Amino acid sequence: MATWRCVKQCGACCHLDPTERPDLEQYLSPQELELYLSMVGVDGWCVNFDHTTRECLIYQDRPRFCRVEPKVFEDMFGVAAPEVNDFAVECCREQIAGVYGDQSLEMLRFDREVGV
Repeated sequence: MATWRCVKQCGACCHLDPTERPDLEQYLSPQELELYLSMVGVDGWCVNFDHTTRECLIYQDRPRFCRVEPKVFEDMFGVAAPEVNDFAVECCREQIAGVYGDQSLEMLRFDREVGV
């Protein structure tokens, strides 16, 4: 069984292009949606994502919607705590495939690190 974890220097989740996430208002509060949209750079990437190091510049203080935690996933997506792991793995795989490709080095690294 795959066990979710954040794979360092991936950053696929930092690609925030709202045109690729048309249902944002379904799981973000109006305040969170405003914050989310303010974080989207002209290239669709989060303004807090350092492309050189491929790391988040505000990781310790990142918003709730950037956190993979059972309570957050329950509140935002209605996912019960026992299902968060599998849901997070699938979300990451989908996002990595969309940003980098399903045969990318990022996908290979993710699959290896989580045990897919």
